[in-house]
Amino acid sequence: MALRHRQRGWLGLVVILVALVIVALTARTALKQYGLLDDSSKARSVAKPGANEVEQAAAVTPGSALERARGVQDMVKQGAAEQDKRIDEAIPK
Repeated sequence: MALRHRQRGWLGLVVILVALVIVALTARTALKQYGLLDDSSKARSVAKPGANEVEQAAAVTPGSALERARGVQDMVKQGAAEQDKRIDEAIPK
């Protein structure tokens, strides 16, 4: 009985360690699916040097969700600036 009582602590630690590994693997998979974790195994496509704008835009693939969000933010700011310019030009002076 004394031997079993000693091993109970080690068995508990092993079970906690296995559970921690399972949670870590699940979290990594979930983060990759959400795009928050950069997947280095995916090859990024690069546009050819003589490619037009459409081909370059299609070839650029942001690696993370933050990069995509910054790209959207820049696009919205550019659209707002263009709209302000058009409004200022439309107002008679």
